[in-house]
Amino acid sequence: MNWQALYERALGAGESAAGYYNRNVGMDTGEGKVNVRIPLEAADTMDVRVWREEDVLACIAPYVAQAPGLRHVSHRPRFQVHHFVEGRVLDGFSPRGSAVPAHVMGDVVTLMEQLVRIPREKAPDLPAGWPESGDGAGFGRVLAALTQQVYDAHRDEYAAVFAEFGIPADPLAVVMARWDTLRSRPFVVLHSDLHRKNMIVSEGLTWFLDWELALWGDPLYELAIHFHKMDYPEDQRAEVLRQWRERLPSACTVGPAADLELYLAHERVKSAIVDTVRYSKQLADADTATHAFLTGRLARKLNVARAVWGAPPDMTQAGVARTLAPWGGSRPWTP
Repeated sequence: MNWQALYERALGAGESAAGYYNRNVGMDTGEGKVNVRIPLEAADTMDVRVWREEDVLACIAPYVAQAPGLRHVSHRPRFQVHHFVEGRVLDGFSPRGSAVPAHVMGDVVTLMEQLVRIPREKAPDLPAGWPESGDGAGFGRVLAALTQQVYDAHRDEYAAVFAEFGIPADPLAVVMARWDTLRSRPFVVLHSDLHRKNMIVSEGLTWFLDWELALWGDPLYELAIHFHKMDYPEDQRAEVLRQWRERLPSACTVGPAADLELYLAHERVKSAIVDTVRYSKQLADADTATHAFLTGRLARKLNVARAVWGAPPDMTQAGVARTLAPWGGSRPWTP
């Protein structure tokens, strides 16, 4: 296979799916379909990233059944080729906040159960100074440090916006004082980005994509960020939590409900900051429907974060649209 030629064809392809860090292009090789995954060079770093995705895929391959296989890796230029997973993106028929098919909940917990089994020596190397296994407080501070960096990097440009949205001058103070209260749990491999756009449903099975944010850390964080990004109906959230506690090793699930809520509080604060910046940039090229969708979603995210800060959750879509007008133009707000 001429992988360089395939990459060049992918670069010129009109249709693709892009996340925040990679562009994905489905290509027919004549021997089957593959996904060419091309990094977005101008992407802002808004998440903790410690491993190359291809190293993660190689690590998890013997343990995780429903993940894309790695076909090829190129370092110059940077791109990967994955097996193409045929199916339906979960978000396409079960958007955020709605109920998912029952098997999806079990598949998610199965994935977490599989990841727990990966020995530390089989995982990629970690950067110097990474917290030791069980050091939940250290792990939480690593997460919060990146969120603080994002806030500091955009604080001057977005000062008026942050103030209008009720984002405090020290937005992480509410969580920083609480990291030492976390119970100790052994660290495991985490996907760290289990949401509906990263799940493909095919023939009654759920496949899990986009492993570029995988980490070595507290297994409770995996559950927390999953809950934050999935926004399950309450009964399904409870069912995932029940299965998680029942099926994972007890050492991974110890601790009070307050530990889960602390991780959720961080994710809510992070989302308010990160998505204010990301959505403002997306508004520049958004049509009217996308503009309304983004401003409405951001209003909801801000209200969840405002509750963490003890502020009234009274942000509205119209208010978000007015505040971000310099980025998104003067499109009318439609209630």
